[in-house]
This record gives sequence, C-alpha cells and structure tokens, in this order.
Amino acid sequence: MSDARHEERLMDARGHRCPVPTLRLRRALEEAPAGGLIRLLADDPLARIDVPHFAASAGATVLEIVDAPNGAISFLVAKAP
Repeated sequence: MSDARHEERLMDARGHRCPVPTLRLRRALEEAPAGGLIRLLADDPLARIDVPHFAASAGATVLEIVDAPNGAISFLVAKAP
C-alpha cells in the first residue's frame, strides 16, 4: 500500500510569471494530504522569493530549492502534517 504523503505531486509552472507559480502551489497544497509533498517547477526568477514566502504563510515547509541547468528552479514543498 502506497503512502500518498510521500509521493511527490509535480506542478509545472515553467513559462508562467508570478503569481501563477504560487497560485499553482496553493492549489496543490489545498488538494494534498497532510504531510504531502509537492515538486514545483518554475522559471520566473521572482518565484525564488515568492514561493518560500507563500509556503511559510501557508504553514508549509520548503525542503529544497534546486537550480536546474535549463534555468528552471525546482522547489520541494511539504504540506504541514
């Protein structure tokens, strides 16, 4: 039996400017189970600032931020348990 909390849900917001990446993350967090993981991909440089601020205000935790060679930023966000 799989545990949905440990499966990453991928939200691809590349090609969109803020606030779209944050809005997609908000929707994913609303739908995720407690402790669920969301991987958000964005290529808007402002997402580096907006996503962590939004996550903190939503009670979520940014577990990692990784710069991809193609200019995208990958955020791994955990919904509060």
